[in-house]
Amino acid sequence: MAEPILLTPDTEFIKNVLASGGGDLKKCFQCATCSVACTLSPEDSPFPRKQMILAQWGLKDKLLADPALWLCHNCGDCTTLCPRGAKPGNVLGALRNQAIQHFAAPSCLSRMATSPKAWPLLFVPGIVVFGALALWGPKEITEPREFANIFPLHVLEPIFFAVSGLVLLAFAMGLFKFIKGLRSSGADGSILAGIIPAAVEIMTHKRFKECGKEKNRFWGHLLTLWGFAGLALMGTVVGIGTMAGFMHTPLAWTNPWKIFANVCAAVVLVGGLILLVDRLADSEKRKATTYFDWSFLLILVGIVSTGIAAELLRTGQLVTAMYTVYFVHLVLIFALFLFAPYTKFAHMAYRTVAMAATRKRT
Repeated sequence: MAEPILLTPDTEFIKNVLASGGGDLKKCFQCATCSVACTLSPEDSPFPRKQMILAQWGLKDKLLADPALWLCHNCGDCTTLCPRGAKPGNVLGALRNQAIQHFAAPSCLSRMATSPKAWPLLFVPGIVVFGALALWGPKEITEPREFANIFPLHVLEPIFFAVSGLVLLAFAMGLFKFIKGLRSSGADGSILAGIIPAAVEIMTHKRFKECGKEKNRFWGHLLTLWGFAGLALMGTVVGIGTMAGFMHTPLAWTNPWKIFANVCAAVVLVGGLILLVDRLADSEKRKATTYFDWSFLLILVGIVSTGIAAELLRTGQLVTAMYTVYFVHLVLIFALFLFAPYTKFAHMAYRTVAMAATRKRT
């Protein structure tokens, strides 16, 4: 006779899943419509039926290391066809949020970044750093008035590169724990060999194209991803260039990097607005969207909006508004990057690793 298996449900975990977007979890009665409907679900390991029952049972350890959470793109097909309205796509989204909180380090920052009550604290580090810089920075403002008069680049660039180093370290710690969990769940693919193909799939949104329901989200995500990647590249190049002394800001309007940055900003703004309008226009989707989802998207749109506004204000030399908007812009960027390992920003890293670890050997 087989040995009995003792299951120990984590009731607190079930409550967290229900509170973070999976509120209809208990409606699921295991009909398997979701797994049949999902075009991304592999035949040998279908989802999300299995994940729904594990979540109902509160089997946290089995769930949070399950790569299927990240193979799901929440395209909405399963949620639309579910006869009970259990919204499997939303449940898996809630489980991904729980996974990030579980693996992220240090955990105190993870709790702060995902709590609506703590949202003002996200901006405190940036306010302190850039407020001090504005108060004790250069007092002599030359003509024409530039951002560097108050926020000198030789100070700003090292600050952002130092923060980036800390963020990469935090990501590495979280992903190391995540990979251990993936291995324990049976995902044995070579991550190094699969990382580039997985990244290409994500950058092209190849799997997203297979979804039938959420066409707007495809374009919203794709534009936001590519625009943000372009801005990150531009910021890194210009940052290194100014620190090394072979580039000087502000760049001329005709400078190729300036043109590239403005195009990328417009692309991010369009993508972000598509996602915002899509959520606001659908009452069901609006109810299902959690603080975890709203905070990242609003901060990202805020960064691009204030960046464009600051640039226009500098052109018009509207001094007070120009420096104020740029200060807000810097604080939002600081918050986005400092808390990246604990917010929806982390999705790209975890999804890429999970897709690489489950890639079939050829």
